[in-house]
Amino acid sequence: MAAAQSGDSAAYRRLLPEIAVWLRRYFTRRLPAGMVDDAVQDTMIAVHEKRHTYDPSRPFRAWLCAIARYKWIDAIRSLNAKPTVALDEDIAVDDHEVAVVSASLLEQLLTTLKPAQSRVIRLVKIEGYSVEEASRATGQSASLVKINIHRGLRKLTSLLQRQEAYAD
Repeated sequence: MAAAQSGDSAAYRRLLPEIAVWLRRYFTRRLPAGMVDDAVQDTMIAVHEKRHTYDPSRPFRAWLCAIARYKWIDAIRSLNAKPTVALDEDIAVDDHEVAVVSASLLEQLLTTLKPAQSRVIRLVKIEGYSVEEASRATGQSASLVKINIHRGLRKLTSLLQRQEAYAD
């Protein structure tokens, strides 16, 4: 560190990895595994920011230990601010089958329409575009967008009614 303070950047580049190894061992014995990397990084930043405070006439390790200790205390304090909760083995997950099947069926139904009808139904009814926005996006007039939506939905309704009658 004394050489680094004197402007020897190569010495500083050699020192930092050595500090990181020592800090990792230091924090691994004192903190939960998930906090070790953050503590090492926080301490490395502090060492870099406070490097001008190191007195070369005193032992470097004592100076480094003091910084690491303060960062360790900060990490311990943060545990109280972020309480952890153990997760149960059986975490409830929503079943998305109905949504996936519905989306798949809707895509199949939309392919039965003319492309212009399918596109404006997607834009207005599914994606939430206004008629004017869909008109600009497709190049169709606002009136034609409305007509294509109406005709497309009518065709889909008719198709579904025929399939329902066939299923009965």
